[in-house]
Amino acid sequence: MAKSSKTNSSTPRNNASYKDSNEESQEASTLNPSKYAPTKDALMDLKQLGPEDGLLKLLEDSVKDIYWAENALLIALPKMAKAANASSLVDAILSHLEQTKTHVDRLKLVFDMLGKKPQAIKCDAMEGLMKEGESVIEDTDAETPARDLGIIMASQKVEHYEISSYTGIIKLAQKLGHTDVADMLTQTLEEETASEALLADIADTKISFSTEETA
Repeated sequence: MAKSSKTNSSTPRNNASYKDSNEESQEASTLNPSKYAPTKDALMDLKQLGPEDGLLKLLEDSVKDIYWAENALLIALPKMAKAANASSLVDAILSHLEQTKTHVDRLKLVFDMLGKKPQAIKCDAMEGLMKEGESVIEDTDAETPARDLGIIMASQKVEHYEISSYTGIIKLAQKLGHTDVADMLTQTLEEETASEALLADIADTKISFSTEETA
């Protein structure tokens, strides 16, 4: 019986172009500031997997991506709070910092539900958003409406990214039958959505064009 040609349907591969798995892991670990170095399964090519396994890997990688992002926010949020002026904004950022700690803990539980150890894959999108937030602080004067509104805008971009990420992860988890994962992360999605709405309200009602907050 002839062998299936399924593996040849994609672009031909040059085995010489692929590094030893240990070298791949070392390279990925260098690019990943997390203490959790990517394992071999994290580096698998989706084209080598079946449809369901490919979706499962996409789910796992997406969780690793947002895990990196949430941990990075634990470092970035205190800096944003320190740079903000309006007390309502400072309080909102510090409140979200505490929420983010809970989000990280939930993701650890999600890893357990998936039968995986907590592992981060560097999130380039979140890194870029955090750099943008740092630029806002550098390019605006302290205790001015411009800085507070800039921090709010940068923070809303972060929230929008997280909302999109969690929405996608939840839908993917549901598709794969991981309702426990979907239910767990729905709590986080609701909190991220509420945080974005609070930032919008602060921008509309609490930041004036003077250096004082409105009533």
